[in-house]
Amino acid sequence: MYQVLYFLWGTDWHIAIKIMGYVLISLSFIGVVGTILLENRNPVKALAYIMLLVFVPILGLIVYYYLGRDLRKRRRFTLKGSKDETLMLRYWESQRREIEHMQLALRNHVASKQEISAMLLNTRNSVLSQNNKVQILLNGEEKFPAVMKALREAKHHIHMEYYIFAADDVGNEVANILVEKLKAGIEVRFVYDDLGCSDIGDIPDLLEEHGAEVFKFSPVLINFYLNANYRNHRKIIVIDGNIGFTGGINMDDRYLNNGKHPVFWRDTHLQLEGDVVNLLQLQFMMSYRYCSKNTFPFSDPYFHRSRIKEHCFADIVASGPDSDFPMSMQTILMAINVARRSIRISNPYFIPNDQILSALQMAALAGKNVELLLPSQGDSFFVQHAAQSYVKPMLDAGAKVYFYQKGFIHAKTIVVDDNLAIIGTVNLDNRSFYLNSEIAVVLYDRPIVHKLNAAFEQDLQDAVQIDRRTWKHRSIWQRFIDAVCRLLTPLL
Repeated sequence: MYQVLYFLWGTDWHIAIKIMGYVLISLSFIGVVGTILLENRNPVKALAYIMLLVFVPILGLIVYYYLGRDLRKRRRFTLKGSKDETLMLRYWESQRREIEHMQLALRNHVASKQEISAMLLNTRNSVLSQNNKVQILLNGEEKFPAVMKALREAKHHIHMEYYIFAADDVGNEVANILVEKLKAGIEVRFVYDDLGCSDIGDIPDLLEEHGAEVFKFSPVLINFYLNANYRNHRKIIVIDGNIGFTGGINMDDRYLNNGKHPVFWRDTHLQLEGDVVNLLQLQFMMSYRYCSKNTFPFSDPYFHRSRIKEHCFADIVASGPDSDFPMSMQTILMAINVARRSIRISNPYFIPNDQILSALQMAALAGKNVELLLPSQGDSFFVQHAAQSYVKPMLDAGAKVYFYQKGFIHAKTIVVDDNLAIIGTVNLDNRSFYLNSEIAVVLYDRPIVHKLNAAFEQDLQDAVQIDRRTWKHRSIWQRFIDAVCRLLTPLL
């Protein structure tokens, strides 16, 4: 140590500082690379971080520190996951007598697609429900009136969980209804993502003033960048344990398409009634407990058996950073694999990982009708060009790719054959699969699939089909931008 100090004392300070800087950066670099390798990450993602560190060391260290580490994830979500599994197990035990009978009925109804429900059951992610009434809501024009009507009819409680809740015409009207209900003695619990709800204004304060329980999911505040991952991307409403809403539409008047905003937003949402609402309520309870450290009774009027006599089989798949498995991805992957004739996907962010990409390509190569409906103009330059890099491999495999022209298609729907549909918040990217809390409804129902196919056909009227030869001969510059953006997709 004495010799080092003597050397520094007799050396030009500028040179000494440079040497110390190089040493510290080198040690940090070696430490980060070692950490990445020891974490046993996906090799592609690990290589992407290492390459970024090699070519842009300082930027690479910053990106990894803020976005790459999963220490916060383990510390924050491991306990949540174990408690969630306990809740799901309790619900599972309460329904155990009927599970085997429903699974057998589902097998007779949809054949091999019942394996999806079996996987969700065996991993304690969902319990199949049968007595359900499901209504498809297209765009804000159909969702918001239905939601406001249901809110006004609430008798006991209103639970809401949203990624985006804006203080605009729609958000303020919903907030006013909630205040009216609070004054009437109705319980209101509201969980919102602090990053997504950057435009929520004073609505949380207003609701709290009137007695609502309001909680931020992963507050950002000063630590904006440290909290950029692990967001709550869900959209959930449960009213009196009887009616629920979920899907892709946030609480934002952009989705209303009333001429106030220049871009037409095409999206799909669901109104649920029946036993499936209990599963939606359970997912809300998990988020509420995580944020508030409290819970509410696992009994009536929050949970109860439905009187609905319609027979729509439904599961709910939820996933997040607390999940043992990327259940949203695995559900989609299994849905693709059990398809017999056709797969129709509408999604705004098509950046599939190798598993999803290979499954879709194999389905197309096997002669199944694979159709992708993607936005022509996305809301992110990087994401749009990264998604475009996957168009060629899909076209080469024989899939049909359409670009939606009317506006921005934000719907996240998958329709398989004539008896399976998945509708929810899940984008086809690693952020939805591994980082964000997501939710989707799996429906094994021909009438619902028929309606979704009709909506898909209508959307194709406002889309253009991509020609393989034309796409292949785009300019080198366009293909280069797509390729560069694709290289960074593992860092999402």
